Amino acid sequence: MVYLCIYIIYTMKILIVEDEQNISSFIQRGLNLNGYETETYDNGLNAWGRLQAINFNLIIADIMMPFMSGLELCKAFRQQFGYATPVILLTALSSTDDIVKGLDAGADDYITKPFKLAELEARIKALLRRSGTNVVEKQNEGVLRFSDLELNTYTKQAVRNGNSINLTAKEYLLLEFFMKNPNKVLSRNIILENVWDINFDTNTNVVDVYINYVRNKIQPTGTDKLLHTVIGLGYILKEE
Repeated sequence: MVYLCIYIIYTMKILIVEDEQNISSFIQRGLNLNGYETETYDNGLNAWGRLQAINFNLIIADIMMPFMSGLELCKAFRQQFGYATPVILLTALSSTDDIVKGLDAGADDYITKPFKLAELEARIKALLRRSGTNVVEKQNEGVLRFSDLELNTYTKQAVRNGNSINLTAKEYLLLEFFMKNPNKVLSRNIILENVWDINFDTNTNVVDVYINYVRNKIQPTGTDKLLHTVIGLGYILKEE
């Protein structure tokens, strides 16, 4: 008996939105050589029109662009299509406030110019791995519970004491990481590696900023404290 095996090669499609032609060509050439299928646009508005018609596996967008900025493009995409597709923002701005603005817009990662192609590719691979495993993870886990706090991994919705808590994409990932590791002290570096998938400049306080965001949402006035600071070590999710 002869068995015929058919292999289907699925090429990852990446949308590159960058108004600087030299940077756009640099990214496109490098990604194409590594087996990715790419499309490029030099402004956010034209890219937004393309996103209405084509599904991409990942989006790379510069923040400062004519007609529609990368932040505006990311926000609009998240509002219409949700959080399944990873978004990387490119910019020359590198302050903590700028990073937070990008992540608040719904970006999964943030890379400052100039950068090496190897660094960009490493971040792309990490995000594609994570987006590829989310479905299995959700099917197997459903709801995470700690004390009176629940986190639904299907809807990305948190509930405490019957009260719904709306989370941004990054806030959800941060809370999910803590709820999968309760009663453990988690350092800033461990959080960066697992929630952001990369190592930011260790001088940034982006972790502390997002800890405060999540803490304020899950610990309204009159409720017990769950997310604690361990001075000099990091943070821990535990009951008082």
